[in-house]
Amino acid sequence: MESNAHNVFGETLISCSADPLTGFYRNGCCDTGPDDHGVHTICVEVTKEFLEFSQACGNDLSTPHPEFGFPGLVPGDRWCLCASRWMEAYHAELAPKVVLEATHEKMLEYITLEELVKFALKDPSRSE
Repeated sequence: MESNAHNVFGETLISCSADPLTGFYRNGCCDTGPDDHGVHTICVEVTKEFLEFSQACGNDLSTPHPEFGFPGLVPGDRWCLCASRWMEAYHAELAPKVVLEATHEKMLEYITLEELVKFALKDPSRSE
């Protein structure tokens, strides 16, 4: 699924993940809007280390919560992450890799494209 939003390259934002279904609006894209106070704009591929870090910071992304339609994440899943959580992981040197084509341009308010590119997933061929 595509969005009318733009990615960090100014191109059409592509889907981050349909399985698990991600995005603030649960449309598969890292769209954002005025209701998205967490700014879920960065498409990442989670790792075991990142999931442990996030849980230690009080945001357990591994435990399923079916009542909210959340399956729980496992290493290798792609997810639209809150900009502030990714920045926390970045400063702790535990930031997961990023799918730039699926990362909303709003993320550039938090980090430069030059720095973000250093975390680019080298094989973004898995598309939803």
